[in-house]
Amino acid sequence: MQHIPTIAGALLGLLFLAAGGTFLLDLGPEQEPPPEGSSIALFMGAMVPTGYLTFVKVLEVIGGFLVAIPKTRNLGLLILIPILVNIVAFHVFITGGQGLWEPMLIGIYVLTGILLWSERRAIASLVP
Repeated sequence: MQHIPTIAGALLGLLFLAAGGTFLLDLGPEQEPPPEGSSIALFMGAMVPTGYLTFVKVLEVIGGFLVAIPKTRNLGLLILIPILVNIVAFHVFITGGQGLWEPMLIGIYVLTGILLWSERRAIASLVP
């Protein structure tokens, strides 16, 4: 049981490294643009040209790297939790819940929950 957080941290780090790296290195398949005027198109129209999405992806790579290393796991979680909250908010508010239960996101939810539970004492110390 003591190895579960290490495995979960490595897997979560790998998922975020892969997600951020494919965007930054332009390795993913060409996606068709969302319908013109849709809320997704408007949201991405603000995120991509301003460089904000690139900034978030760089933080994903940094957080993924940090969460994979046991000594820096809490710092990695501190970076990745707000990103995960924004991913969930995007799917709830922008897409209307579509894509919220994709297998990759479910894996990220479960792995993050495992790490939060295993580091609950350290995380509780952040709350006054």
